[in-house]
Amino acid sequence: MIDWRDIDTVLLDMDGTLLDLHFDNYFWQEYLPLRYAEIKGVDAVLARDHIITQTRRIEGSLNWYSTDYWSEVLEIDVVELKHEVSHKVAVRPYCIDFLDALRGARKDVVMVTNAHHDSLALKMDRTRIADKFDRLITVHEFSLPKEDPQCWHEVHKRHPFDADRTLLIDDNLNALESAREYGVRYLLAIYQPDSQRPRREISHFDAIHGFDEIMPVEARDHER
Repeated sequence: MIDWRDIDTVLLDMDGTLLDLHFDNYFWQEYLPLRYAEIKGVDAVLARDHIITQTRRIEGSLNWYSTDYWSEVLEIDVVELKHEVSHKVAVRPYCIDFLDALRGARKDVVMVTNAHHDSLALKMDRTRIADKFDRLITVHEFSLPKEDPQCWHEVHKRHPFDADRTLLIDDNLNALESAREYGVRYLLAIYQPDSQRPRREISHFDAIHGFDEIMPVEARDHER
């Protein structure tokens, strides 16, 4: 699927790609509505409906990913609530092996995430994988979500890469589409971002179940 001789830079998403999306889905769809109802003293069903309505209204925008925005709108400390269930943060299978293999193959490894700085810090603290990257970039540095093709221009300004020799792996199909529009040549989606939910059908991009499917050849040779 990937000829690693053609790849210099690997851009990697965080949630749903490197990390199991189950944490985020559980937090936003179950835990946050429950805690919001407790804190505000309102009915749990009404609390959930309120959060879902707010979510759908801004989905895909930068605010959708901003803990500052949600803390202000809901008038609660969203970051603090995330810490209450941070034990659920987990890397996806073969994530660390894959990152180590990329480093061993001397690839330029960059995380590009829509997550807010607070979320990024929490997850790097829990997983301890930050030192496996040449750079960590959150789009909140320049206020453009990955769904916007202009985002990749901003990423390039901060960490130059040759789009023709770059691979992006992301579970967000809209982010993959915007990267394609920008000119990133190699694109891979994730079939099952959330380990607790069924595999998705993906037709417009190549996709993988796990990183073991695309380990750099150098890593496989080393294991033998």
